[in-house]
Amino acid sequence: MTDDLIYSCVVGSRAYGLDGPDSDIDRRGVFLAPATAFWRLDPAPTHRDGPRPEELHWELARCLSLALSANPTVLEVLWSPLVELVTDAGRGLLAVRGSLLSRRVADTYGRYAADQFAKLSAARSRGDGVRWKQAMHMLRLLMAGAHVLRTGEVLVDVSAHRDRLLAVKRGELAWDEVAAEAARLRADLDAAGEATALPAEPDRERVDGFLYAVRKERA
Repeated sequence: MTDDLIYSCVVGSRAYGLDGPDSDIDRRGVFLAPATAFWRLDPAPTHRDGPRPEELHWELARCLSLALSANPTVLEVLWSPLVELVTDAGRGLLAVRGSLLSRRVADTYGRYAADQFAKLSAARSRGDGVRWKQAMHMLRLLMAGAHVLRTGEVLVDVSAHRDRLLAVKRGELAWDEVAAEAARLRADLDAAGEATALPAEPDRERVDGFLYAVRKERA
């Protein structure tokens, strides 16, 4: 661990509740660079890899910027059920995570899933076969998107759907059945987007205030 790390968690299949005995341990985290690191021509990095395998950390400002744009990958990090480290600054980050959410979720989750569906369909049309793991994650994203729009909480642990999703991953469902499931989930995502109580835009002012305060404390 590094001294500037404020939050670290396990993501991927283990956080989703879809892991097996040979699953990797994927870690993501957030570090806080000192304010003085931004006073030079070469500022602090926006992200870094390691030190362990399958590990990536974002600098706090970069993490917040991605989350404000409703990036599903970053939002999942902030709602991971498998937190390994959290400092006072990290607890502050978790305290403002609800302010990062907005109706943009409907677009980003839907777009990510649509992109995956397009790639899967293109591969099938070329005769390359279906990448079933990719198909599973497409369905998972659609489920998660509708959930956050309805509840204001990011769905990471999908173990309630484990059997169905892993059957897709193993290629046990026909493509037409998977495509029909994707269409149903997309319609559900759209309906959740229409009815959501989430604001049109995230609370950027509150998030910016948090970043300013934590930077000032570390200056």
